[in-house]
Amino acid sequence: MVPFNYQNTSRWRFWSMTLVSILVLVGGCAGAIPKEKSISSQFLATCMANSQFVVSDFFFLYTPGNSTLQYSFQGTSSIEGNVIISLEIIVYGYSAHTEKFDPCASNMRSLCPMQPGAVVLGLNSRNISEFANKIPSQAFSVPDIDGLVRIKFTSSTGIQVACLEAELSNSQTVHQNGVGWATALITGSSLLVSGIASAFGHTKAAGHIATIALSLFGYFQSQVIFAMVAVKLPPIARSWLQNLSWSMGIIRVGFMQSVLSWYIDATGGTPDLNPRVNRINVQIAKRDLQTAAPPQPKSMIVTGVSRLAFLSAIAKTNLFMTSLGFFISLIVVVILVFVSLNLVFRIKGARKSKFAIFERNWSGSLKGIIYRIISVGFPQLAALCLWELTSRDSPAIVVLAIAFFLISLSLLSWASYKILTSAHLSISYQDQAFLSKWGFLYTQFKSSNYFWIILTVIYALIKGCFIAFAQSNGLLQSIALLIIELAYLVAISWIRPFLDRKINTINICICVANVINAIMLVFFGISKGPSLVRSILGVVLFVMNAIFVLVLLVLILIAAIHAIFAENPDSRYQHVQDNKHNSKIDKGFDHSVEFDALNTQGNHPDMVRSRFSNIDENGYRHEHSGVNRELNAPKLSAIQHKDHNSNRPALAYGNGSRNIRSSNLATRKTASHFSN
Repeated sequence: MVPFNYQNTSRWRFWSMTLVSILVLVGGCAGAIPKEKSISSQFLATCMANSQFVVSDFFFLYTPGNSTLQYSFQGTSSIEGNVIISLEIIVYGYSAHTEKFDPCASNMRSLCPMQPGAVVLGLNSRNISEFANKIPSQAFSVPDIDGLVRIKFTSSTGIQVACLEAELSNSQTVHQNGVGWATALITGSSLLVSGIASAFGHTKAAGHIATIALSLFGYFQSQVIFAMVAVKLPPIARSWLQNLSWSMGIIRVGFMQSVLSWYIDATGGTPDLNPRVNRINVQIAKRDLQTAAPPQPKSMIVTGVSRLAFLSAIAKTNLFMTSLGFFISLIVVVILVFVSLNLVFRIKGARKSKFAIFERNWSGSLKGIIYRIISVGFPQLAALCLWELTSRDSPAIVVLAIAFFLISLSLLSWASYKILTSAHLSISYQDQAFLSKWGFLYTQFKSSNYFWIILTVIYALIKGCFIAFAQSNGLLQSIALLIIELAYLVAISWIRPFLDRKINTINICICVANVINAIMLVFFGISKGPSLVRSILGVVLFVMNAIFVLVLLVLILIAAIHAIFAENPDSRYQHVQDNKHNSKIDKGFDHSVEFDALNTQGNHPDMVRSRFSNIDENGYRHEHSGVNRELNAPKLSAIQHKDHNSNRPALAYGNGSRNIRSSNLATRKTASHFSN
């Protein structure tokens, strides 16, 4: 670790405060612009089987400022004769207003009488000030109001021949670009602060901040996975989950969508047109899908992953490639940054500076960070790569999906194998080269819980399989996610694998929130459940997760600010590192297990001698290559305990706080202990 000095601290604070200033500036500019109060709808879909009236284009807008109602639609009718139109306004599952009118009495010539064929009603505008006082003011202020208009057509014989539904919007929504930017910037800036702290020698504070930031990022990804479940989400829940879609690489960039559409077409696929741009009637799955009519031409029902793409204004065929493109871009940027820094340090001769360790081990550190990116991005790869196998946008994209899924899974499996084998050899924290390459995958856990990376991979893989292959059954998806989240909550609460109590508490709370969200998804998936219950649960989902995200963001900001302004940020986490090494001693070298790791390979004196033959006079262990380089390995200390055959003390690894013997004595006694 680099010795603390004022110059290092000044530079560290300068760069950290620069990042914070940029964050505040961009966050302030990302605020939402107030919109004019209104109630509108652009989607009108059928709500009964064999509806004889289908609308392909619909527009409705009411502005209370001038009490003006504008509307237009275009559709196809197979109804002949006069009809009575019933209008019902449903708010949060309750019927708020009903009204019947005769189109002939209202002088609506295109509907009186109705004739089979195309029905076109151009843009009309009328003043309805006489009805303005019937609309409560809350209808214009409550975000993502859960309201819809249901229109029924009844023939002169009293038979219902058509049913249409329009979802209402008041332009007030919790889906704000500022929320997405703020969460992304705070999470990303925390990781950058962690990197800067590590570069200036504050490795313990850096690791603590990075662990919290990555836990928060994983929580964001879980939220987006819930948005991919094919159940009927209330509007406010739908909008909130959309704020975090950036964590799965689902970010709309105009030119990127054009390039991806061209690529799909060039590789034998058929790109989807963006339904928002082309004003094709789209029904966002909400309620009564089981009784809805089959999709008509120029009409579609979106739910699950397709709904997420639609709300992101991304064509369904472009969704996978959009996510994959940002994932690849992140890896490319990291590689370019590392290569650039290495070239700069080589040119300026950084071998004698505090960056000499980076200059010597940059390739191993780069590999480790790439493994970390793959580990963090595996939930999105598992879900979307497997989903692409069912979507099959083009043969080339299917090949890419299979390749990236297998590569990421193989790399993580290989990394898990290396970590498991190194743990048995007890080199995971003593070999600096191994630590630089693989440490990103296990250093956030206790040394005795190095295997937790395997559970996280399995956890993400199972969730991805249900998201990808069960899109036709949202209730099955929600029940499966509930079981998975419950099992993971029990495991993390029992084992508590992370470094300290604070990080374990944060991750347990995240798991509890995921379980509650999964329970609400089950209620959303029950089609016969009361609409009021679903609406209330939608509000609960938003409020609970919004508060929880705010608390997590505050915690990570506090940790980052403390690291910036503290004289020695590592002092706050000194006990964490010490406990980590003590755990290593207790778990790996306790006298009750008698060096089981070595016994499994053969209890032979030569193996013991070879293990301690490279210990110098100060009690430090060096590489087998003979390079005289001091590693971050603990010293040997004589921890007095007696075996059952003799009174000779056995040696184990320690922190140097007890009596330290010479290396020759340590080697002789340890070898003698095993030779008996």
